[in-house]
Amino acid sequence: MKPHETHRATARHVLIFHLVTVSSSRFKMMHSGSEYKDDSGDLAAQLIVEAGHKAGTRTLLPDDRVMIRRAVKDFLGHRAHVLVLIGGTGVSPSDVTVGTVVPFFEKELTGFGELLRSISYQTIGIAAMLTRATAGTAKGKLIVCLPGSPEGVETALRSFISEFPHIVSIAGGFDTRNAAGHANSENHLAKR
Repeated sequence: MKPHETHRATARHVLIFHLVTVSSSRFKMMHSGSEYKDDSGDLAAQLIVEAGHKAGTRTLLPDDRVMIRRAVKDFLGHRAHVLVLIGGTGVSPSDVTVGTVVPFFEKELTGFGELLRSISYQTIGIAAMLTRATAGTAKGKLIVCLPGSPEGVETALRSFISEFPHIVSIAGGFDTRNAAGHANSENHLAKR
């Protein structure tokens, strides 16, 4: 078995997710007592459960750096394995999620955003370049920043959620033998 296959086979298969929808308009509606919908957050929770994981805490925040930072710090101090932030990944001046979250990354998974844009290009064309969606690891956990649209959430989670247990395992969130094995496989490749 190849190293990545071994890592997948030995990784924990049920992860606990924390979901944060970042939307100033929905946040204002919630605080004013108005009725609002979080279609993207609802869809993310549904896809997480369908994949056999647990959708833990859900939060709605405005496009506010301080509140987003606090949410990331809270997540890193709790037992959830994956933080999914939905919204704030575009190019509008109010889109602050990516810039706020990336400094927490110990390792950025640049391929995540590249692959998501490539997959999205097949359905939405050149507009796919407008998302700055990204992912990274911190303290053995996975943090994912997704576009705010239900379509973006669905594309990302359906495409990548099966790899999340492997990522968390390698990042050190579970069996350290897996992380050491991964380091050894990287060393082996470097010697070639």
